[in-house]
Amino acid sequence: MKYRTLGSSILGSTGPAISTLGLGCMGMSEFYGPADESDSIKTIHRALDLGVNFLDTADMYGMGHNERLVGRAIADRRDRVVLATKFGIVREGSSRRIDSSPEYARQAIDASLRRLGVDHIDLYYLHRRNPDVPIEDTVGAMAELVRAGKVKYIGLSEVNAETLRRAHGVHPIAALQSEYSLWTRDVEADIVPTVRELGTTLVAYSPVGRGFLTGKIETPDTLADNDFRRFNPRFQGENLEQNLQLLETVKRVAAEAGCTPVQLALAWLLAKGNNSTGVDPKGSDSKGLDIVPIPGTKRVAYLEENVAAADITLTDEQVRVLDESLPAAAGDRYDESGMRTLAA
Repeated sequence: MKYRTLGSSILGSTGPAISTLGLGCMGMSEFYGPADESDSIKTIHRALDLGVNFLDTADMYGMGHNERLVGRAIADRRDRVVLATKFGIVREGSSRRIDSSPEYARQAIDASLRRLGVDHIDLYYLHRRNPDVPIEDTVGAMAELVRAGKVKYIGLSEVNAETLRRAHGVHPIAALQSEYSLWTRDVEADIVPTVRELGTTLVAYSPVGRGFLTGKIETPDTLADNDFRRFNPRFQGENLEQNLQLLETVKRVAAEAGCTPVQLALAWLLAKGNNSTGVDPKGSDSKGLDIVPIPGTKRVAYLEENVAAADITLTDEQVRVLDESLPAAAGDRYDESGMRTLAA
């Protein structure tokens, strides 16, 4: 496994080394069908054994369940983990609201620390932003948490370039987490240039299109009844039919590259990185990246498939073909209420 320094241009040598690929833990608690805690903990342990040290969770995943699960999994190996969690989405029964107030930031961190069973969070994200709360106020409160020793580094999720700049003016933003994949490329216009200018690491969530880029989902009927993708616009009706046509290019290029469609999708994202500061802690140089995908899985076999993508190098021609052959996916990323929370 190769490693990158989180926010290297900002933090310099003081930043933590994070694995080229992280592990998204959300699906271990909900959203993607049934989960098994024992299997999930085995997957986290296997990830650490493979050198994947960058774990991603949030207080709203499973309404706290995911943080407790991750906390149990890393209890005897905390020193091997760069731990990221998030606050800002408050779930109340079946409804949810966005709270990015300074008061809630101070409250949420203590609750996350208790659930995770740790004394500090390595990377603390604002999960979503309420535009009525000045980002300067929110980040100012998060900076207080850094000074208190509860948080080491600050991140944001799904904000626009202007908000990122304003936040960065208050306290260095080590990471911005945004959806980025072969079928979600909105960030390329403004976000990618901005994070590179500021020296912020771009953490790409849903890097295999919520599983669509596996090539195994041809109808939502194959998904579990409680899988939220059943109600996702991109997995429905004519949108799905159009997106399945885009997938044919992914399958063809994957066959040429000698890898699976999942590995191709991850290798493409890794190829989009442009820095040259990546190093292997064991001493060997590596191609540096400022884009770190965090594919989520709850199964060891899928984890191992994902990790193998770090060793795949695509040709310039393969990257070009993918760039030019996959326009925006059909359908919004979320339902109407979810879309309202983005890019504030």
